Amino acid sequence: MNKAVFLDRDGVINKTVFRMGKPRAPYLSEEYALFEGVPQALQLLKQAGFLLIVVTNQPDVARGWVSRDQVDLINNLVKVHLPVDEIYACFHTEKDLCQCRKPKPGMLLEASKKWNIDFSKSFMIGDRSSDIEAGLAVGCRSILVGEEADHPVYKAHFRAEDLLSASGWILKN
Repeated sequence: MNKAVFLDRDGVINKTVFRMGKPRAPYLSEEYALFEGVPQALQLLKQAGFLLIVVTNQPDVARGWVSRDQVDLINNLVKVHLPVDEIYACFHTEKDLCQCRKPKPGMLLEASKKWNIDFSKSFMIGDRSSDIEAGLAVGCRSILVGEEADHPVYKAHFRAEDLLSASGWILKN
């Protein structure tokens, strides 16, 4: 069985854009910008034998705020710039009650079937409680990164400033 690092996209790999008073996914290629250290972090994890799988909620498609083609464009930029093995995206809103939208673990379960992943040897890295909950639901160790990392409610195994420090923790554990 394979070990994997599941990664949220927006707020972990690439910077968010503020729209309507909230951090949102980039809609245009000009808005796409990686956080510092992301390529190095993912290369270290890849060299250590981890599959790198992005799992991202993209509800703005269902809301009609961005096209699926635009989301696919940003996902393709991630694939071009980084050594990720696959990207799974949920295009539903909370109201759809689907099984793929984090905090439900549907995207992780789908990836596990395709890639033969051992969750007990895998990690989920995200910047929100929904990411952490999805990882915990399948038995991954979960890491919270970014500004919310000091939030006391989240039950992450580790809290990191950024993806590079999260990858360092993974490699030690």
